[in-house]
Amino acid sequence: MTAFSSQQLKQQLQQVIVGQEDLLDRLIIALVCGGHVLLEGPPGLAKTTAVHALAGSVHASFQRIQFTPDLMPGDLTGSEIFEPAKGEFRFIPGPLFHEIILADEINRAPPKVQSALLEAMAEHQITVAGETHILPKLFMVLATQNPLENAGTYSLPEAQLDRFLFHLIMQYPTHDEEIEILRRTRLVDDGRLDSAVEHITDPDKILALRAQLTSVHVEPAIEKYIVDLVAATRNLKQVIPEWDGMVKAGASPRGAISLLRAASTRALLKQRDYVIPEDVVELAVDVLRHRLLLDFSAQAEGISGEQIITELLKRIPAP
Repeated sequence: MTAFSSQQLKQQLQQVIVGQEDLLDRLIIALVCGGHVLLEGPPGLAKTTAVHALAGSVHASFQRIQFTPDLMPGDLTGSEIFEPAKGEFRFIPGPLFHEIILADEINRAPPKVQSALLEAMAEHQITVAGETHILPKLFMVLATQNPLENAGTYSLPEAQLDRFLFHLIMQYPTHDEEIEILRRTRLVDDGRLDSAVEHITDPDKILALRAQLTSVHVEPAIEKYIVDLVAATRNLKQVIPEWDGMVKAGASPRGAISLLRAASTRALLKQRDYVIPEDVVELAVDVLRHRLLLDFSAQAEGISGEQIITELLKRIPAP
């Protein structure tokens, strides 16, 4: 069914990334269905290395952008320059005109830059001097942010957070995994594990696979289950009355669309042409956690979006 082996791609990434199996699965799902990913974790957990390895395996054009407080929108989109010899302006494309973008420390850029990135993420296009420029078909943003630092950072707008398919929380490796990381690093001359990555597929094959998503069957009971989950985040007292008022704003219909698309992609990559409840349950937390705007009372009691979604999964019966 598939235009390439997702297992082969995962094995390729595992040559670089030790552990983090759920992370690799979600990166491949996002790649196939065309979703953006927000990676969150302390420095040194191979967030950048994982994105490098993914781009290298797919043989996609790649660009890393370091977000800083003095970054300007034109530094992302490109700008027009005047050519005196021709007496006209010429557009010089910026780094967004690549297929896979690593937005490193995305929360360090000011709102003007975020608005330029939002247009690219939402519309797959950018507008400069009134002219619209279309981005590559495979275009996806993989953004990182460090949860340990607040100085010099800006909170991402809710509208922008909603454009990320997944919000993935990276954890520290186990003791044995960290030993394996040291061993692998010693085997690479330049110390960069991702330099050993081989090209095993290309953007055209990914796009061909993406076109098959519409053929994945979804039972009405699965659709109802997805809507029940998402709607419950907006009316928490109906399902978890003891947490009433903990969520100021729940997930929008875009959350339901994203969850359905991610579940369909998981089914496709597992060589199925139909979605099962397990596809939804497995991905629900990573698709929805960043779409909940928590009330101060939830923060005061240490209740996270992940806990709320996990509890909803327990209380809303799967079909």
